[in-house]
Amino acid sequence: MNFTNSIAKQFREVYLDGTWIATNLKKELQDLSWEAAITKVGSLNTIAALAFHLNYYLSGLIKVYKVGTLDIKDKYSFDLPPISSQDEWVSLQKDIWQNSEELAQLISALPEKEIFAPFVEEKYGTNYRNITGMIEHGYYHLGQIVILKKLIIEREENS
Repeated sequence: MNFTNSIAKQFREVYLDGTWIATNLKKELQDLSWEAAITKVGSLNTIAALAFHLNYYLSGLIKVYKVGTLDIKDKYSFDLPPISSQDEWVSLQKDIWQNSEELAQLISALPEKEIFAPFVEEKYGTNYRNITGMIEHGYYHLGQIVILKKLIIEREENS
């Protein structure tokens, strides 16, 4: 397995199908109702907002690797449109899974000589740093989602 395929595998593990930490984003979201996904726990982000946030960056990186432009802005990364049905929640998840797989394929297709090349501009670091940053970012928010999910389920069971 070459280096970029190995990185793509690590990427898929956090978003789609890994069990390296016993779970992955898809496993944690797919059995969750839309009501639970939009439930606030204190002042924390909702699970749906965190899922949207992750997908926002996935779509941004896809555009970089397909078109060459970086158009996303951090200030918009939590601008989740209202979710008011299971269909809307499932639609967001489908978008995440499609974007996750598409980005993984783009990572695999990246020539190894390009992995340490600048990401769009030198000020953004290298392709490697941005791709591994997406993996780290995924695990960071996955941990938050797991904790929020446990708190929400516990709250529902005690109601």
